[in-house]
Amino acid sequence: MSDKRIKIPTFFSEGQLSPQEERLAVRQKPNKLFIGIPKETTFQEKRVPLVPSSVYTLVSNGHRVVIEAGAGEKSNFSDHAYSEAGAEISYSKESVFKSDVLIKIAPPTRAEIDMLHPGQIIISPLHLPTMNADYINQLRQKRVIALAMEYIQDDNGTFPLVRIMSEMAGISAMLTAAELLASTNKGGRGVLLAGISGVPPAKVVILGAGVVAEFATRTALGLGAEVRIFDDNVYKLMRIQNQVGHQLYTSTLNPVYIKRELLTADVAIGAIHSEIGRTPCVISEEMVMNMKAGAVIVDVSIDQGGCFATSEICTHDNPTFIKHDIIHYCVPNIASKVARTASAATSNIITSLLQKTQHTGSIERLIYDHLGLRHGVYLYKGILTNRYLGERFQIKTTDINLLLASSL
Repeated sequence: MSDKRIKIPTFFSEGQLSPQEERLAVRQKPNKLFIGIPKETTFQEKRVPLVPSSVYTLVSNGHRVVIEAGAGEKSNFSDHAYSEAGAEISYSKESVFKSDVLIKIAPPTRAEIDMLHPGQIIISPLHLPTMNADYINQLRQKRVIALAMEYIQDDNGTFPLVRIMSEMAGISAMLTAAELLASTNKGGRGVLLAGISGVPPAKVVILGAGVVAEFATRTALGLGAEVRIFDDNVYKLMRIQNQVGHQLYTSTLNPVYIKRELLTADVAIGAIHSEIGRTPCVISEEMVMNMKAGAVIVDVSIDQGGCFATSEICTHDNPTFIKHDIIHYCVPNIASKVARTASAATSNIITSLLQKTQHTGSIERLIYDHLGLRHGVYLYKGILTNRYLGERFQIKTTDINLLLASSL
């Protein structure tokens, strides 16, 4: 019987018996960050973006941190504490600005913008009321990558820095309002926020039902005040009632209802946050004029333009003004009143963000990989990427996704 098997040439199969080289995954070597922390000189800012414990964590992971002398003093963090944590203390602002990653708790001033260099990454807030086209164009000329703290999102799509600052702002806003109602304050009505036996409590109207409103409500209820909450998002109104665990007066932003409640309000809190651009102005000047003389307005939304038509940006040195017999408190960095707590809270989030570069190799690559971080970019190497800023200041914008796709 003949053999019907087909003979296969040996050179087709001999390679199967030969040792094969093993392909190992090569881990990308992370770039060590050069981080600069300058001393703040504007807006009576007392916070610092990184506290000594966070600096220790970053330095332990091989990063270099240079901090300007005295940057943490107003938050009660000494230069010695930073030095012990591994930071380099610099007495020259220019040397701090040579860093690859510059972190500020206040927007850069015009003089500070001049010290920036191309390709530098700057993480700082945006104070929309203080910005103009010339400011944006000056930043564009430096060809930096600029991220707005308040627009950075986490993996769940929330704004972590806004949330933690909002918690403090809500508590501080209500405690501040209580102080301003007192007779010891110029123009104060001499009203106690809480009710006592035989005397009804003060009425508080809160615009917005987000995190600021939640913590302002908790504080007001804890002090015994009567609260009214307005927001167009019914889901937020339901959420705040569930979170607070108390049946509250809630309503949509109906002008008729708002006007009626403001007539007898002792305190009005502006707590509306805009994800992009300016906060909508929902209270007209006429509504403010009809409020009781000596009532208090605390516009927490002032850093995004404010939601009261009469709001004007203030400072911690001059935090209030009186208009139409109404006391206005419109300080954009209200959390700076509790600078040490606010610094620690900000530092926790910023440090977590910087630590993610251990896996990506650089912040620029992290921007490419992380949608939430990408949401915070408003300038990318000289190109404006924030559509709201472009429309407001008549500057051409380009989608950040297109820029990253072409550069990486």
